[in-house]
Amino acid sequence: MIFKEETLESEYVFKGRLINVRRDKVTSVNGTSMRELVEHPGGVVMVALKPDGKVVMEKQFRKPVEGVMFELPAGKLDEGEKPEAAAARELKEETGYTAGSMRYLTRSYTSCGYSDEVLYAYLCTDLTAGETDFDENEALDTEEHDIDELVNMVMSGEINDAKTQIALMIVKRMIDMGELEGYLKK
Repeated sequence: MIFKEETLESEYVFKGRLINVRRDKVTSVNGTSMRELVEHPGGVVMVALKPDGKVVMEKQFRKPVEGVMFELPAGKLDEGEKPEAAAARELKEETGYTAGSMRYLTRSYTSCGYSDEVLYAYLCTDLTAGETDFDENEALDTEEHDIDELVNMVMSGEINDAKTQIALMIVKRMIDMGELEGYLKK
């Protein structure tokens, strides 16, 4: 049975630069319940694909997991910014590349059980190299890897970042289905 919860009361328990945390009292199947919710402005993730099947990847320390993550370039939406504009901006900032062509792939909720964060995924092709322009206090390394190698890393559990897993698998499927003429098909 699907039950739509209605908000009865709502209060902010934290307001920050990146997220807000809200506590809502809601109707539930058995009366009322409390929900703790994270508000996030959303973000973008980009598969920067070269004609030889290489994909631009990043290694970056991520404090929430206390470790270095191997992931696709990504970033948050600025206030009022359209996802495609954010994808172009973040790709340039983090990798130095400018995409001559951007194709929307999908959107996904990162963890809909407690957050409204949505990520928009884009395929970036016709790449032109340039200079990076990292955000203040941002430190990352970029590498290029064959998409087949990356898919194998997803399947073996070596890549465990969800946005990266989703976007890589979509692009690999597109290549295999012949939807990306001029890119490697194995």
